[in-house]
Amino acid sequence: MAIDSTIFLIIIGSMIVTALPRILPITILSQVDLPNWFMNWLKYIPLAILTAILVQEIVPLGEGETWNPAHLVGTVVAFIIGFWTKSLLWTVIAGMLTVVLMNFFL
Repeated sequence: MAIDSTIFLIIIGSMIVTALPRILPITILSQVDLPNWFMNWLKYIPLAILTAILVQEIVPLGEGETWNPAHLVGTVVAFIIGFWTKSLLWTVIAGMLTVVLMNFFL
């Protein structure tokens, strides 16, 4: 099976467009001495992103949406397991397993 040159160029272009936003900030910021307040501020970005994803998933924001009990219980279980074990792996497994089992049995 031969690859059409258009498809090949689209794949290469997609690789470049995906890689540049990841590589450029790292290469530029690694050369700059950033102030301590900025480094402290950067520590909160993962928490803010996780909160945005979590709230979007468990809080009914759209018209006609309702609370999903499986997502709420899965969130609570994941929070408890994460707090108790400090393990990302067990937190994700516990939360996903809770949601799957609740959706299967309810």
